Amino acid sequence: MTDITHRTVATNGIDMHITEAGEGPVVVLCHGFPELWYSWRHQIPAIAEAGYHVIAPDQRGYGGTTQTAELESYDIKNLGDDILGLLDAVGAEDAVLIGHDWGAPVVWHLAQRAPARVRGVVGMSVPFSRRGDGPPLDVMKMIFTETWFYFLYFQEPGVADADLSRDTATFMRRFLTAIGGESVEAGLAQLSGPRDDRGMVDRLPEPGALPTWLGQADLDYYVAEFTRTGFTGGLNWYRNFNRNWEITPELAGKGLDVPAAFVAGERDPVLAMIPPESMKDSIADLRGITIVPGAGHWIQQERPAEVNAAVLAFLSSLG
Repeated sequence: MTDITHRTVATNGIDMHITEAGEGPVVVLCHGFPELWYSWRHQIPAIAEAGYHVIAPDQRGYGGTTQTAELESYDIKNLGDDILGLLDAVGAEDAVLIGHDWGAPVVWHLAQRAPARVRGVVGMSVPFSRRGDGPPLDVMKMIFTETWFYFLYFQEPGVADADLSRDTATFMRRFLTAIGGESVEAGLAQLSGPRDDRGMVDRLPEPGALPTWLGQADLDYYVAEFTRTGFTGGLNWYRNFNRNWEITPELAGKGLDVPAAFVAGERDPVLAMIPPESMKDSIADLRGITIVPGAGHWIQQERPAEVNAAVLAFLSSLG
């Protein structure tokens, strides 16, 4: 049985709660929204037992890590610097970075900005894409002019924060179920809809039962943590979407050179917005695209065996 230890490290001006297991080359697992280190509970033992030092942090604004007050402190450069500082704190010159959901843009960005620190990178659910020609939220506003869309709903400080926190258990239960692979409608229909007075929680269907991959104890862990912290830290990542574009002009037209792989669920709604095949023209050393049949957005939790196999195969390919 692999022992998972917990500690706090100082990085980039914040205190970061991390979990660790194993010894060997460093592998860092970066979660998304609304998740925690716990989202990697099935990967940590498998990767550690394969001969790696696995680190899964609560990222800025989440769980046991500092929730900074300034909105701009959640931009992509700060989020990346948090991970670089984490590597410094554990004495690692480089690492393999694996990111799911919002964690994917963080690791893709670091692979572009600091390739000497990144031995390899795996994105999950959110494919790599080059920096666009204009602010991305402006594009979303044009596409969803007449439609409610969750990403735009998250932009106004305080609004979604109050909605999601009003009943944390209801939001987490509904959201984790809604875009998982076992949902009847796992696509964009769960994340968009008619413009009316409803917030996000009221738009999400109440599941008849928890999905098979999410036990009551798992849900309880998430609910307890987000009841304590609220959701503002994670929502502030969304509120820097245009800023991330504005502060990275040096990435215009830039692809990715470090070894990379991608893993996602076949029913993940994100794939309807960013087709994985588009990465082939942007990543010089793409070592695999794994699409798991029947799986949804929470890929590493829904289908750990397939995800672990893909990750370990990629790690082995790095030598």
